[in-house]
Parts: sequence; C-alpha cells; structure tokens
Amino acid sequence: DALRTFAAMARDLNLPMKPISADYSFDGARLTINFASNGRVDFRELVRQLARHFGCRIELHQVGPRDEARLLGGLGRCGRPLCCSTWLPQFADVSMTMAKVQDLSPNPEKLSGVCGRLLCCLSFEQEQYREARTRLPRLGQEVMTEQGQGYVHSMQILKETVTVRLENGESVTLEPSEITVLAGPGRDVRNRRRRPRRDSSSAEQTYSTGGEGDRRA
Repeated sequence: DALRTFAAMARDLNLPMKPISADYSFDGARLTINFASNGRVDFRELVRQLARHFGCRIELHQVGPRDEARLLGGLGRCGRPLCCSTWLPQFADVSMTMAKVQDLSPNPEKLSGVCGRLLCCLSFEQEQYREARTRLPRLGQEVMTEQGQGYVHSMQILKETVTVRLENGESVTLEPSEITVLAGPGRDVRNRRRRPRRDSSSAEQTYSTGGEGDRRA
C-alpha cells in the first residue's frame, strides 16, 4: 500500500524514482522506503507529502543495482535463489580478472547477474583456481613430453591437465608431472602461429582458441 502511494506521488511530481521496498518500524512511527534511480533526486517535497499522508516519520533510501536485487530477490543463472538475498552477508569484490583466472569467456553479458553487475559467485572459487594455476604451466610455454616437443595449447584447470600441441601437429592431454617446461613465461596461444604438419606444404595459418567456455549456467 505504501509503495503504491509512493509511486503515485512520485509520478505526480515527475520524479524518476522506482519503488523497491517499504518497511514500518515496530511502533509504526517510522516508514522507510527504498527506491532506485539513475541519478540524484530532490525528493524533499515528496517526503513532506508522504509524511502528511501517512502521519509518521518518512525515510527515503536510494539503493544501487546490487541492493535492488538483494531486496527484490529472484533466481540466478544457476536456477537457485540469489545469494545476496538469501545468505551472502556482504557483496563480494569481483572483477574481470577473476574470469580470466578461471578461464571463462570475457563476455560481461554472460558473467552478469540480474543486477547487471558481475556475478558475486566469481569470487567463491577464485583462490582455488589461483592455486591450481600455480601447478600448471602457462599458455604458450614450450614443453617436452614423451611424445616429443611442443607448446601448451590449452588448460583444463579443474582437472589440472594441459593440452600440448606437438611439433607434428598432434595434440595430447597430459598432467603437469608428465611434461617438462623448456621456455620461460608463456605467450598467449592466440598470438601464436600454428606450425604446419611435416607432410604439409601449405603456408602457415593463424588460428585462435577459446577457454573452457562459460561453466555457469
């Protein structure tokens, strides 16, 4: 009821305010309304009208996209209720660097939650991925295997295995204990040129690969 009244008064005053939630104090002496807006809003006149209508103290709080999702709730990409509205005590600090460490597609649309910000769950397994990467060679590093010399073509971080592209063009998937790193810091495999097969007379061709893809449904 309070939200409907708030929305009607905001429209009458031409204020771009989206009502989110309303809560009364236990004694009914204070009404707190949370709203969303794209910018700063001068709502002093709105507060006066609301106070006269409800006969109590009015507090208006402007919230951001994350707080809006936390207050409204909903389902995430995993199909479960939002972490922020169920159990998450505070918002996690997330960045696209975490997606790179976890070998996810660097597409903000695929990595964003219902709030439009990066998924909080990107931070949940960040330390495990970071630790696993320390046990794996880097992309593009020259390595020696029992099948011959090659370079690290891709990584399966959760399985802790790497795919090595051999000089003859074949690819093998091995564990770190089965390879010996020859070169120094690796170069991104996307910037390398594919070596031709020994039985091929064609010119070198460029190629690119992706990671394991978006594992978060």
